[in-house]
Amino acid sequence: MHSANQTNPISGPTLSPRLYSLDALRGFDMFWIMGAEEIFHGIFKVTGSPFWGAVSHQFTHPEWNGFRAYDCIFPLFLFMAGVATPYSVGRELEKGKTKNEVLLRVIKRGLMLVLLGLIANNGLQIKPFSEIRFGSVLGHIGLGYMFANIIYIFFKRKAQMIWFAGIIIFYWLLLKFTSAPGFPMGDLTMEGNFTSYVDRLFLPGKLYLGIHDPEGILSTVPAISTALLGILAGSFIKNDPMRGSKKSLYFAVTGVIFILIAQIWNLDFPINKNLWTSSFVMQVGGISLILLGLFYYIIDVLGYKKWSFFFRVIGMNSILIYLSGRFIDWEYTTDAFFKWLGQLTGDPWNIVVLAMCFVFVKWCFLYFMYKKKVFLKV
Repeated sequence: MHSANQTNPISGPTLSPRLYSLDALRGFDMFWIMGAEEIFHGIFKVTGSPFWGAVSHQFTHPEWNGFRAYDCIFPLFLFMAGVATPYSVGRELEKGKTKNEVLLRVIKRGLMLVLLGLIANNGLQIKPFSEIRFGSVLGHIGLGYMFANIIYIFFKRKAQMIWFAGIIIFYWLLLKFTSAPGFPMGDLTMEGNFTSYVDRLFLPGKLYLGIHDPEGILSTVPAISTALLGILAGSFIKNDPMRGSKKSLYFAVTGVIFILIAQIWNLDFPINKNLWTSSFVMQVGGISLILLGLFYYIIDVLGYKKWSFFFRVIGMNSILIYLSGRFIDWEYTTDAFFKWLGQLTGDPWNIVVLAMCFVFVKWCFLYFMYKKKVFLKV
């Protein structure tokens, strides 16, 4: 736990100069996985409306290839960890710390997230080795963040761009010219692709999907590019003398170009979150740039900050709320405070009301932590 006047590049509250939009966007991102998606699933369940069905469908993941809005949550978080880098790691270097000192801190943070990911997956309990899942969302973020930051520390901006493009082109070619034994070259099915095969061969413990882990070994490689894109965006905001409104426009235009490239690349290398394909990097990269540009323009350029307070409270303790489900029974807590409201509402709308209460209870917990200036630091 941590006081509010220090910097945390992953989930911490303070950036200097303060990028309020980053806290708000991080909170907006986390809002959808702290229970908000259940509100829309509930509305569809109650109404049966095709419109709400389409919205609810966007809050699920495709089984393999394809893209839905829900797929953006995880990479957007990793992208934002990158955006924070010039304000945290960059600031440490500006203060005169050696590259090796900063490198050590970056590695420590990355490995700490891998450890927290193990706890999020398995809880604090003793399990047979074969039942432990080692791949994790937090581990994926930690390793992607760590390697992208190492590139940031030792390479200048132009070289960072080359790294970004080089990694996703390398990953595309790797999967196009390899496969699991017994499958044709370039096979991208769950059984036949090279990434899943490497996980089955080398990733210890159990895999999330039995024969594949979406947070496996090779899929971490393109995730580095997602974090690198965030670093490039953060450096652009922090260091470029261009007016803020023009920067926002640049983000929007670049984001659209990225999405168009993703659609073209998708014809040869499908958009696939499970494999974190290069087309997926471009798709979520484009959406992330557009969202960052929008939040940055409204909050930091125009100065409309008050509306974003709800999201900033979430964003300043994002890892805490992500991990909290392992240690707090939120459904029990929601029922304890609001079951009466569900009973008064009655079937079928009570599921929607209680889903809203579920999110509200979590937010109140985060607000309490915010008021006490307690933030989980990695």
